[in-house]
Amino acid sequence: MDPKLLEILVCPVSKTKLIYDKNSQELISTAANLAYPVRDGIPILLEDEARVLSAEDTEAYRKQK
Repeated sequence: MDPKLLEILVCPVSKTKLIYDKNSQELISTAANLAYPVRDGIPILLEDEARVLSAEDTEAYRKQK
């Protein structure tokens, strides 16, 4: 994921910054508890495509910030 692109992308639901998880190829919104997929290097920032994060997952990502 291009760091410059990551700087300007925000969650479409919460309008907050996203965290890129390279292992799962997802953009994480801890504010909305959603994980957006990245397919072939393209972020899919659609709420319908996002995976809902568990409370434990969200907390783990918050600690990484």
